Amino acid sequence: MCNTYNLRGNMKQLALFANAEPPPDVEINYESIHPDYVAPVIRRSPGASQLEITMMRWGFPSLPGRREFMTNARSLSMSLWRPWLGVEHRCLVPATSFAEWTPEPNPVTGKKETVWFGLNSNRSPYMFAGLWREWTGTRGTKKAPVEGTHLLFTFLTTEPNNNVKPVHSKSMPVILRNIEEWNAWLTLPIEEAKEMQKPLPDDAIEIVARGTKGD
Repeated sequence: MCNTYNLRGNMKQLALFANAEPPPDVEINYESIHPDYVAPVIRRSPGASQLEITMMRWGFPSLPGRREFMTNARSLSMSLWRPWLGVEHRCLVPATSFAEWTPEPNPVTGKKETVWFGLNSNRSPYMFAGLWREWTGTRGTKKAPVEGTHLLFTFLTTEPNNNVKPVHSKSMPVILRNIEEWNAWLTLPIEEAKEMQKPLPDDAIEIVARGTKGD
């Protein structure tokens, strides 16, 4: 389960990369994005074909009796996800790397390490295949609660490829690398779009940092 990712760069660079309209007067530090953080998400403008960058909070509401936000979507056949699978609720989540913990502690430090995966050493940007929704309630921390209506996002995961599996044997994010894949995720009927829920080829991703909290 991916619960940390990075997005290097700034809003202007992101808008140029995605050919999307940026939000006005918004600029944040994207390093080490965690659940419940607010981050840029790309969707089609309601009622228009143009892409726009919208700030959303990471994590769908938790399941009854659980505290964890639903940051990743794996089994799209679950009733939990069905209302949000239409093209009007699909989105792209830009990133440059994602992190997983090593399964075993480092024998020297006695602590698990953070392993960051990216397309290459240059941290070329890509997109997670995502879903978004509105939700009314309280998010944020106990010290700084944020009440009201929120835009929330999650992104798809799938089985890991052979580069990710030694670090995280259960899953990896669904990564889209080019404009054809982005448009397909945002426009195809869901039965076709679900075919995109698959791991990257082994040679398409590599470890770009290891042993540190940040990439």
